[in-house]
Amino acid sequence: MKIIVTGASGFVGQHLINFFGKNNTEIVSLNLRKKDWKEVFPLKADAIIHLAGKAHDSSNTSGDSEYYKVNTYLTKSLFDVFLKSDIRDFLYFSSVKAVADTVDNILTEEEKANPLTPYGKSKLKAEEYLLSKTLQSGKRLFIFRPCMIHGPDNKGNLNLLYQIVSKGLPWPLGAFENKRSYCGIENLTFVINEVLMNKNIDSGIYNLADDEVISTNVLIQLIAESHNKKAHIIKVPVGLINSLCKLGDVFKLPLNSERLKKLTESYVVDNTKIKNAISSPLPLKTREGLLRTLKSFDNNVE
Repeated sequence: MKIIVTGASGFVGQHLINFFGKNNTEIVSLNLRKKDWKEVFPLKADAIIHLAGKAHDSSNTSGDSEYYKVNTYLTKSLFDVFLKSDIRDFLYFSSVKAVADTVDNILTEEEKANPLTPYGKSKLKAEEYLLSKTLQSGKRLFIFRPCMIHGPDNKGNLNLLYQIVSKGLPWPLGAFENKRSYCGIENLTFVINEVLMNKNIDSGIYNLADDEVISTNVLIQLIAESHNKKAHIIKVPVGLINSLCKLGDVFKLPLNSERLKKLTESYVVDNTKIKNAISSPLPLKTREGLLRTLKSFDNNVE
């Protein structure tokens, strides 16, 4: 099997390359930043995995147009090339944020999309374009909406939490009670492989998430457990934390309103559709996957 991957240098891309490299799969990295990227086509391959995109900026310093330029228009251009090619599958990595920035109950694929940020809106625009096109016989389109992805060497909010807890610092956000879905990189690569290997799986939109949900407070306890320590969770009043985050917004501090939301909001994602499609349980439990991720940070503690 031969796969074209955009965004191959990113976190997910590197893990996919490592996974498929062990399974006799040829990977072709396609850099969409190069103006002449279209010149590599017609390129014979079985699938395109489109990971490249502009991630959500917690510091809110990116202009709106940059999100649409990368997440929407580049996706359109790549999909147009796919439609004219002999490549069978197009796997687009969107995001749950293309649907909802906050979730009151459980997010399913049937939820009416109402993104509020330029990031989410740009992802949704790309989805709408892909779905508006007619696929030739034999071609498939998969739109994946992962929630927060984690895994070894992840550099996101999990790493930030790890740095705090591993240094013995108390966790001050214990007053926030929440439930969150996560997506382990091992489960993600497993699903992608199952989809590519099974030609009977139908095109469609699929959420990507682990089976279990956990709270941020439980995550803090897992971080402490990974160091054989006891978690120090403090319940600072919510109102005071919100006020401090507003200062963070003004003075560009590490803890701002956007980051507080990511750390403390509830966001539960349903993964029933993709599990039914692949007819297989996910290989890794949430806690096991998170512990693997956390233990991979050991060499990065200052």
